[in-house]
Amino acid sequence: MIKPVVFALNALWFGMGFNAFYLRRAVFAKVLVTNKAHRTNSAYDALVESGRFLGGFNFALSLLNIALIFNFGEYNSDSQWSLMLLFNSAAHGSQFFGNVPIAMENRQGKGVWNVFKGTMFLIFVVDFILMTLNGLIALTLQ
Repeated sequence: MIKPVVFALNALWFGMGFNAFYLRRAVFAKVLVTNKAHRTNSAYDALVESGRFLGGFNFALSLLNIALIFNFGEYNSDSQWSLMLLFNSAAHGSQFFGNVPIAMENRQGKGVWNVFKGTMFLIFVVDFILMTLNGLIALTLQ
């Protein structure tokens, strides 16, 4: 019973990522580059447009989790479910651990964005929670 709930949470979170990174990429780029003076160059424009790639991955991951809710893959063994949960754990973990070096820099007053504030903090915390939740459930199915 817990698997559909976790897959729904994954689908929702990845869907929100699609919205933020793909559909609202110009807004999200401002979250990363808070200094307005740094937004007037081609590197910033490239950052904005790169949101399409990150958003596209989030869209695909959201669709995968929706398919898992309804078991379109007709999985019938715990090892198959565990693999999908571990995959999701790795997806969330890559986002969480990608922010760890920036968070460490933040603790020294540095870093290209602030992990401990606003939207970035929400992303940091939710990806940690979903990484852990997916991983723990996958391990209990083994």
